[in-house]
Amino acid sequence: MELEGKPSSIGTPISEVEIDAALVYRLLENQHADLKHLPIHLVDSGWDNAMFRLGDELSVRLPRRKIAASLLENEQTWLPILADRLFLPVPTPYRVGKPAQGYPWPWSVLPWLPGVTADLEEPHANQAKCFASFLRSLHVPAPFNAPSNAFRGVPLQQRAASVEERMQRLKAKTNPIDREIENAWNVALNAPVDVEATWLHGDLHPRNVLVVNGAIAGIIDWGDMTSGDIATDIAAIWMLFGDRNARQRAIVEYTNASEATLQRAKGWAILFGVVFLDTGLIDNPRNALIGEKILRRVSESGRLLK
Repeated sequence: MELEGKPSSIGTPISEVEIDAALVYRLLENQHADLKHLPIHLVDSGWDNAMFRLGDELSVRLPRRKIAASLLENEQTWLPILADRLFLPVPTPYRVGKPAQGYPWPWSVLPWLPGVTADLEEPHANQAKCFASFLRSLHVPAPFNAPSNAFRGVPLQQRAASVEERMQRLKAKTNPIDREIENAWNVALNAPVDVEATWLHGDLHPRNVLVVNGAIAGIIDWGDMTSGDIATDIAAIWMLFGDRNARQRAIVEYTNASEATLQRAKGWAILFGVVFLDTGLIDNPRNALIGEKILRRVSESGRLLK
């Protein structure tokens, strides 16, 4: 989402290449011929990648834009190193694809993880402890050569101009940007970063969390993984759990989040909510609903403190 870091009046970016099942077949035939016999069908096409189901147990992930190609390479390089220590399943690359057949970027064959995304089936409140355990397993110091990311894990002040322009646009046509949201955003901007940088997923919104019968079953889309402020990921507590008691349990189970970190996390939740709502209102009602829910939860948590 919003990799350019600039406010925009457009919705989902247009794919820079044509990606269809026929292209996937040709790429497999050229590089992984033992897989070409498996059925192929499109599952989803997001901001950065197209995802195809490949048979019953695999999937194929291809960048839609040049800017996303380096993010997929981050997954290919680093996710296998992190996967064994993580508390939840992740789609560690099974095969790596190279540019070919007129397709200009690297691509991946991944295991297919079961479940639906958390915006379609919210995790049960009893998953708060599980999610906190996942965050703890991820948030460890990263090596010096971990991927850099100008838009995730950074001080919120670096994102303020973009977010505030979107907030002003939303205030003119919707009502989720209320006084509680504005207050929480201003507090977050002034909250000090009081933690050391760690590994981050960087993009833990509901469409990147898989759920099966209320249980969190996997975490997908690791292209934004980087080293930075844990508040970026802790924000997912407001993005995933509608039950405020579940949110509180997740915070308690995480154990080492300071008040300043929670303030910054609310700021990151607002950032995600604003981007989802602003862009979703243009061409993606599903994303708009995600954004509205996030903002209403943050607003609710602010009111409950009074």
